[in-house]
Amino acid sequence: MREIGNPWVCMEGYNCFGCSPDNPLGLHMRFYEDGDDIVSVWCPTQNHQSWVNTLHGGVQAVLLDEICGWVVFRKLQTSGVTGKMEIRYRHAINTTGKYLFLRARLKERQHCLAVVEAEIQNADGVVCATCECTYFTFSGDKAEQMAFRPAECIGDELTLQEVVERRAVEPHYKRIN
Repeated sequence: MREIGNPWVCMEGYNCFGCSPDNPLGLHMRFYEDGDDIVSVWCPTQNHQSWVNTLHGGVQAVLLDEICGWVVFRKLQTSGVTGKMEIRYRHAINTTGKYLFLRARLKERQHCLAVVEAEIQNADGVVCATCECTYFTFSGDKAEQMAFRPAECIGDELTLQEVVERRAVEPHYKRIN
């Protein structure tokens, strides 16, 4: 898998809760292309819990929505907005666990609609949440008006273990121009 560079990191006003490295309260997600899939490794903390040591369902929803959006950015090379999102919470996620692994892929596209499937797994590979998101995708002109920039892969091919290790020591994106 290869990292997808975040094309908005140097854009003034960019403060996405899901993926901006500069949002002090954000999730600082990073994304990787793995064949047809987009993947992410993310580490929860006690600040993300609802009940004691349990990841808040709303945070899980943000993680899933964000990775689905990056499928649209990378695989369709456009942007859009979430129209509908259906989540199934299958197992509680412990906030003291090592990391979470997210995977998403394009299920179908019809005209301006893109349906994306995603899941969250814990470090043991247990699927804890799944979702199906329907995105309204923008035309090229509208995407450009909305500051869409192509999301391209950067760096070397990585294994999942290398991604996990890098995530532990490099919580933020490297700045790219």
